[in-house]
Amino acid sequence: MIRRQTRRLQAVFLLADVLASWVALAAAYLIRFESVWPTPKGWQSFDEYAVLLPVIALLWPVVFYFHRLYQIRRDRSMIDEALAIVVAVALGTILLVGVLSFWRTFSFNRPLLVVFLVLDILLVGAVRFGIHRYLEIVWASGVGVRRALIVGAGHAGKALADKLLEHPATGLKPIGFADDDPVKRADDYRGLPVVGTTREVRDLLRRHDVDTVFLALPVEAHRTMMRILQDVGNEMIDIRFVPDVFQFVTFKAGVEDFDGLPVINLTQVPLEGWNSLVKRSMDVALSGIGLSVLAILYPFIALAIWLEDRGPVFYGQERMGLDGRLFRMLKFRSMRVDAEETGAQWARENDPRRTRVGAFLRKTSLDELPQLVNVFLGDMSLVGPRPERPEFVHEFKEKFPQYMLRHRVRSGITGWAQVHGWRGNTSLSKRIEYDLYYIENWTVGLDVKILWLTLRWGFTHKNAY
Repeated sequence: MIRRQTRRLQAVFLLADVLASWVALAAAYLIRFESVWPTPKGWQSFDEYAVLLPVIALLWPVVFYFHRLYQIRRDRSMIDEALAIVVAVALGTILLVGVLSFWRTFSFNRPLLVVFLVLDILLVGAVRFGIHRYLEIVWASGVGVRRALIVGAGHAGKALADKLLEHPATGLKPIGFADDDPVKRADDYRGLPVVGTTREVRDLLRRHDVDTVFLALPVEAHRTMMRILQDVGNEMIDIRFVPDVFQFVTFKAGVEDFDGLPVINLTQVPLEGWNSLVKRSMDVALSGIGLSVLAILYPFIALAIWLEDRGPVFYGQERMGLDGRLFRMLKFRSMRVDAEETGAQWARENDPRRTRVGAFLRKTSLDELPQLVNVFLGDMSLVGPRPERPEFVHEFKEKFPQYMLRHRVRSGITGWAQVHGWRGNTSLSKRIEYDLYYIENWTVGLDVKILWLTLRWGFTHKNAY
C-alpha cells in the first residue's frame, strides 16, 4: 500500500515534469521565432521541433530518476530540490544536444535550446513546488490518510513512528502504539500514546478505526507476533512486519539478489558505482581549477611562512582516509617546527605552538589550500568527513562505535559538519552525527550546497584555530 501511494505520487511528478518541459520547448519556440527576436537564418516551423517532444518524454524521466527527483521525501529542502532540478535539466539538455548532433536532416536553432534550458528549469521548479504545496494542504486536512497502529513501542516502533510522522506522503497517520510494558504505557512518544496491550489489538482496530497494523516487536517476541496474526489475520486490514534490526543498521538498507536469494545489505551507501565516478570527476575538475586559480596566492603565503622562522613551508601529516588507508595530508605549516616533539596533540584555542603567520592562516583556513593536491591525486575529496590522525582514530573508535563508518567515503577539505560549525575542539559526537548524515544522504546537489556554504562563510569561524 505504501509502495502504491508512492508510485502514484511519482507518476504525478513524472507527468508534471514532462508536460512542463513540453511547455518550455513550445514557449522557447514562440520567443525565438514568433517574437521581435531577429532570425537571420530565417523562420522555422514548430513541426520540425515537435519531433523533440517524444525524445524529452523518454530522456527527462531517466535523468530525473538518477538525480533522485522521484524519491518522495518530505525532508528534502527547497534548495536541495532546486539544485537537483538545475543539474538534471542541464544534463538532460546536454544529452539532448548530443542526440541532435546525429540528426543530419535538420539544423536546430542553438539560441532556442538555451532559452529552453532556462525556461525548463523555471517551469519544472514552479510546477513541482506547486504540487508540494498542494500536497501539504491535502495532508494537513487529513484527506486520503490511512490510520495505522504500531504494535511495539520499542526502538523499532519509535523509529517507524518517526518515519511516518516525517513522511506524511505515505498517506499513513500513526494513531498510537500497542505494548505490554507498563513503563512505556505511561508515556507518550511524540504525541502518540500507548492505546492498549498486544492482547487488545483486535479491539483497538475497531475502537480507533485502524486501516493498517505494523508489527514492530523485538525478535524474542515472535510468539506474541504469531498470536496477533491469528487474532487479526482475517480482518480487512493491511498488516506489515518491521524487523527489529535497527540496532544493526548503520546506513540505508538495500535488498540485493544473490542468485534468487534476497540478501539485505545493512551498510549500503549512496557513494558507490556511478555516483562514485561522478563525485570523483567533480573532484578532479574543481581541484584542478582551484589549483590554477589560487596559484597566485601560494608564493606569497610560502614567503611569509619562510620569512618568519626560515622553516619548511609545507607540512605533511599522516591521516586516515577511505577504507582506513593512511595518506600524507598537505598543509601550509602554521606551527613551530618543534610543535610535536612530545607527540600528537589536539589543536586548541590560542595554541602557543602557532606562529604569527600560522595563526592567520589557521583562522582563515588558508593553511588547508595545499589539500587541493590531495584531492587531485585521489587521497581526499573536496567534500567529506574531515580526516583524523591515526593516533586519534584509535582512541575515538573505542569511545564512539560508529566513528569508523566515516571512512566508508573519501575524507574532505570541507564537510556537512564543518559548515554547521562542528570543527576544532567541539562535540565529536555531533561531528559524527553530521558526517553520517552526509554519507547516507549524499547527492551532487548536497556537495554543491556544502561548497557554496563554505565559500559563503566557511573559511573563517570562531572554532578555526
